[in-house]
Amino acid sequence: MTNLKTLILSLLASVLAFAQHPKLARDLDGSDPNATVNVIVRYKHTPTEAQHQKVRARGGIHHASLDLVRSGAYRIPAARLRELADDPEVEHISPDRPVMAAGTTYASDYKLPAVNADIAQQYGWTGTGIGIAVIDSGISDKPDLHGKSGNRIVYSQNFLTGGTGNDVYGHGTHVAGIAAGNGSNSQGVYAGVATNANLINFLVLDQNGLSADSIIIAAIQRAIQLKSQYNIRVINLSLGRPVFESYTVDPLCQAVEAAWNAGIVVVVAAGNQGRNNSANTGGYSTITAPGNDPYVITVGAMKTENTSARSDDYIASYSSKGPTLFDHVVKPDLVAPGNRIVSVLGNNTLSQQFPGNTRNGAYFILSGTSMAAPMVSGAAALLFQQNPNLTPDQVKARLMKTANKSFPASSIATDPSTGTSYTSQYDIFTIGAGYLDIWAALNNSDLSDTGKSALSPVAQYDSTTGQVSVLFGSNIVWGDSGIWGTNVVWGTNVVWGTNVVWGTNVVWGTSTMQGFNVVWGTSGIWGTSNASSPETTSVAINGEN
Repeated sequence: MTNLKTLILSLLASVLAFAQHPKLARDLDGSDPNATVNVIVRYKHTPTEAQHQKVRARGGIHHASLDLVRSGAYRIPAARLRELADDPEVEHISPDRPVMAAGTTYASDYKLPAVNADIAQQYGWTGTGIGIAVIDSGISDKPDLHGKSGNRIVYSQNFLTGGTGNDVYGHGTHVAGIAAGNGSNSQGVYAGVATNANLINFLVLDQNGLSADSIIIAAIQRAIQLKSQYNIRVINLSLGRPVFESYTVDPLCQAVEAAWNAGIVVVVAAGNQGRNNSANTGGYSTITAPGNDPYVITVGAMKTENTSARSDDYIASYSSKGPTLFDHVVKPDLVAPGNRIVSVLGNNTLSQQFPGNTRNGAYFILSGTSMAAPMVSGAAALLFQQNPNLTPDQVKARLMKTANKSFPASSIATDPSTGTSYTSQYDIFTIGAGYLDIWAALNNSDLSDTGKSALSPVAQYDSTTGQVSVLFGSNIVWGDSGIWGTNVVWGTNVVWGTNVVWGTNVVWGTSTMQGFNVVWGTSGIWGTSNASSPETTSVAINGEN
C-alpha cells in the first residue's frame, strides 16, 4: 500500500509539473528548462528593489523597470519560472515577445483627398501645437519634418542603444511623414495629414524592424512622462506581433491602456495577415497585438485605386481582420489609405532593399496597415487642435461615427508579385466603422458622455441561432440609442438586424463551416478549450492591384 501511495504521489507530481501554471502565459509554460528566457513579470504592486532581488536570487537579470504596468523585464532560467510564479506578489508572467513593423513595400498619392484631409488643411487645420509620439524605428531629420520655427522633431530617444533616434530602417521616417510631413520637398504633393504637428521620436525598432515588448512598453511609459512637456496627445504604433493571450493580461496591451487612461489617443496598425489562411479562417481573427485591445483605435488599410475619389476605393486584401483572438473584440475600428503610400524617404535599409520604390530622391513607397495608422494619428491631432478638451474616447467615437460607410458587398484584389487573387467581404470585422473622413469629423460636434468609454465592443456567438451579435457594456457609448446607436456608428450595410453581425452563412458561405467553427467552436484553436495563436505565416506586402 505504501509503495502504491508513493507511486500515485509521484505520478501526480509529474502531471502537476507539466500542467499549465495559472500565472504563466501559455507560450511560456512549455519553455525548455535548460534555456534562459526574457520575460515581463507583472506584480500586484509596482515592483521594488526587493522584487528585483528575488529574481536575481533565482539566477535572473533585471533589464528594465516597467512601472507603467506594475512590471519588470528580466532574463531568467526557464527552470525557475514556476518558482517565480508561485511568489504571491506576482500576478502574471509573459514572454518579452518580439514585435515588428507592421508594413513594408510599395504607393501613388491620393491619400489626402481619400479622407478629405486636403479640405481640412485648406481651412487651417494642421495639428499646430499637438505632439504625436511615433514609436517606431526612429525618425531621420528631413525638410518635410521642419516648420517655420525649425525642426518639428522636438524630442528624440533611442531605447535600443541610448544614442540618437536616427532612423536606420526607414519605417519610422515614412510613418512620421504620413502623420505630419509638410511635403516641402514636393511642393506639398506628398504632404501628410497634420502638416504642422510636433513629432516625438522614440526609436524602438532595429535596422530590421524588430523589437520586444519591454522596449515598446518603456517607450510608452516615457511618452506618458513627457505628455505635459510636449503636449503629447497621440501615440502611433505602426507595429505589432501575434496575439498569445487575452488583452487583459498581455503587458503590451496593459501599457497602451495606461497611455489611453493618461489622456493620450493610441493608434495601432491592425496587422497585415488578412491573406493568412493557415487556420482555414479566410484571414479572419488575424488582428495583431496591441491592436486587439478594445481601448485603442485599430486601423486597417484601404487602396485609393490611384484616384482622388473615394467611391472606387477598396480594402487591401492583406489588411488583418477581426474578431480578435481569445476576447473576440470587434476590430478594426477604422480603415484608412495604406496601399502604395508615398512618404518621406530615410535613406536606409528599406530604400536599399527596394530601390525602385524611391520617388524624386526624397520620397519612398510603402504599403501596409503601418501606413494607414498614421493617417488616423494625424486626424486625431487635427481634432485635438480644434478642441483640446476632447478625451481619447471622444476622439475615437467621433472618428468612428463620421467614418464613410459606403462600401461594396465584396471586392477582388490581385497581388502583382504572385498573381494570386483574394476576395474580401465588407463586414464589421473587415472595415470596422468605416473609412476615415477627417473633414466630416471636424464638422461634427457630437460629444459622447465623458463618463462613458468608447471601448470596441465584443462579438458573441449564439449556438442556438447560429448568429454573432455585438455586445455593449452598460458604460459604453455605443450602447446608447440615437446619435451613438449601433447602426449610426457601424452603418446599416455593416450590421444586419438587431445588433446581429454574422450569421453562419453570411461570411463563410454555405459550402463550408470550417472557418466559422475554427473561430467560434469550443474545440477549435481559438475556442475556449484549446486557445492558441495562429501560425505566424509571413505575408509579403508588395501592394496590390
